[in-house]
Parts: sequence; C-alpha cells; structure tokens
Amino acid sequence: MPKIKSHYSPLKVFRNGFLSTVYSGIIRYLKIVQKRERIILKDGDFLDLDWSYASEPSKKLVIILHGMEGHGQRPYVSGVARHLNTQNIDAICVNFRGCSGENNLKLFSFHSGQTEDLKAVIDHVISNYNYDSIFLNGISLGGNIVLKYLGENADIPSNIKAAMAVSVPVDLSGSSAALHQFKNIFYHIYFMIGLKIKLKKKQRQFPSKISSRSLWRIWTLRSLDELYTSRTNGFKNATDYYKQCSSLQFLPKIKTPVLILNALNDSFLTDSCYPNSVAEQNPYIQLETPAYGGHVGFILPGKVYYNELRAAEFFLKFN
Repeated sequence: MPKIKSHYSPLKVFRNGFLSTVYSGIIRYLKIVQKRERIILKDGDFLDLDWSYASEPSKKLVIILHGMEGHGQRPYVSGVARHLNTQNIDAICVNFRGCSGENNLKLFSFHSGQTEDLKAVIDHVISNYNYDSIFLNGISLGGNIVLKYLGENADIPSNIKAAMAVSVPVDLSGSSAALHQFKNIFYHIYFMIGLKIKLKKKQRQFPSKISSRSLWRIWTLRSLDELYTSRTNGFKNATDYYKQCSSLQFLPKIKTPVLILNALNDSFLTDSCYPNSVAEQNPYIQLETPAYGGHVGFILPGKVYYNELRAAEFFLKFN
C-alpha cells in the first residue's frame, strides 16, 4: 500500500524533535489505574503484565510493548492504554524481562527481537481470556518486536486483527549507529545510566557469569550489545544480533494489517528505518511519516497524543 498522508501538525514549539522527545519521554505525566498479573514462561522466568480496562466489559484487547529502558507505567505506554480504554478496548502494558522493578531470573533479560515472549503473552491471553479482537501496539524497540513477530510467523492467531508500530527502528544496525552520533549524546547517556544500573544488579545476581572487569568495559550501547546482550541471547556478536533481529527483513511477509508511524525528524532513525518500498509492495502495511514527532513525541494540545488517536482510528476499523 502506498505511503499515506499524515495530518499531524503540532504546536510550533513541539516541531523541534529534541523538545518533543524529551517532553514525552521524561516530563509528561498521567494517571491510570492498572492491575498487575505475573505469568510464568516456559523457561521458568516471568513477565509482569499491567492491565487497564474499558468502563464497560469489552471483547477487544490491545497488547502494548514499550521501548528501551521503558516499562508498563511510562506515559508513552500507559497513554496509549488510557486512550484505548476510552474506546472500549482493554489494555495490557507488557513489562519486558527485568523491566518491572524486579530482576528477572535468567542471565539474559530483554532484547530487540524477543518475539518468543510476545508469543507467550498472546498465548496466555487466548488461553485464559475471551477476547474476539486482539491488537498489538509496539513502541520503538517494542515496535520492532511486533513487526518481527508478525513477519516471521505463518500461523498468526485469527484473534489478532491489526497492529501498529510507532517510532520503530526496523533497521537495528542503522538505529544503533544513529544513537552513537554526537547529536544523540544526551539520549545515549540517559539510556546507559539506566542500563548500567540494571547490568550491575545482574552482575550481583550472576557474579560467576558477569565479571567486574567486563562490566567496566561497557560504556556504550554498542559495547553493551557486543559484550552482554548478544552473548547471553545466543548471538555471535552485536552485528549478528542486529542482523537477525531487525524487523525490516520480515516486513514483506506480514499479512496482518499494520500501521507504521515514524516521524521524519526522529534522530534515532536512519533512512533505512523508513521502509517506503516495502509499504508500496505489501498491501498489509501502511506507512505514515509526518514531518514532526521526534521519537515517540507526537504531542497535541490536551491529554491525548496523535499516535494514541491514530491507534484507536486504525484498530477500530478491524472490529
């Protein structure tokens, strides 16, 4: 399907990609009532799911996946849930392994291609709840997982009606290179502070597996992926990890209606993260590339963001 025209037009101040990204990621605040459910995975580890509900009993559910250094209560995640709840859609905000405030039980935690855990959540919902329509909403890293899941599996459950990926780095290698550029040094430092804290906790949890020496060698996102993420998840190195887990290669195989929303002024993304040719060739994929929005910073006056409005508009076409 050809690229679709975007109608996102923010206030002038939020046309700046840095300001919209920082405001949405760090400053925005909202209230939402969530109920936590813990599920046990096949390998003995766990995931925490944060549920919120429509005001009336619903047969529709959205599963929302957060980005790097996120969790189920971050406003860019819970904001989607809150708005969709007003549209009679229940919501699960998934906390990836190690992201719910408690160390997960395995040496590895989450990574950008961990579709097995998304499948576990979907199987859990289908087995234990009675939803006719299930939607997927992945944000940033979570968007890559959603797209990879839809493209690598030939047996997507019929309950899954549509999906949306927001500010999604479909080319992990390109996005990693972008995050190491000087223009993104603020974000790089921000991410590394949180990830190093988690890695130190993991080192205390597995002192024989993660040495203090290797811990001190990790000062960049690339070195983290090279020395920890790739090795603990069975990849040869960071390059192999990016190659195998980038969702770009899976997009042509997607047969579920998908909306990809990537702003042109998103400094986390490179040209390869705007899959124009794939969108033109695959009738199931719609690509929207507004001029503004930064990284998950689609701010509008009022309480609801543009990506949240678009999620409701898109999903409700597929009841």
